[in-house]
Amino acid sequence: MAKKQITSKVKKTNAPKQFSAGRVYVTATFNNTLVTLTDASGNTLAWGSSGGSGFKGARKSTPYAAMQAMEKVSQKAKEVGMSSVEVYIKGPGPGRDASIRALRGAGLNITMIADVTPIPHNGPRAKKRRRV
Repeated sequence: MAKKQITSKVKKTNAPKQFSAGRVYVTATFNNTLVTLTDASGNTLAWGSSGGSGFKGARKSTPYAAMQAMEKVSQKAKEVGMSSVEVYIKGPGPGRDASIRALRGAGLNITMIADVTPIPHNGPRAKKRRRV
């Protein structure tokens, strides 16, 4: 007869960690606004989007939808004890300014705002000129 091995299972508790500072990445496209909350080292804590806030179609690309997405993420930031954030904005969409206004209205202290929109340094060759 084979002996049964006795193993004790220790259950891990997923207590929310406390972070005092973090980063918020906002990607504002023409069709949607994506918001990601990370800790200081870049590990994702929460995220949200205009589409995830219940908006569909053309209403996803409005500043109001971006505000709603940012409010959901800032609420999660307060749950983990975050008080100050650095904001990194990427893209040309209409949710750029509205998301910062919503973050400021949520009571989080903004320590830095950086625009990290990629800008081509000459980029690829342009399409040929249209002749009519």
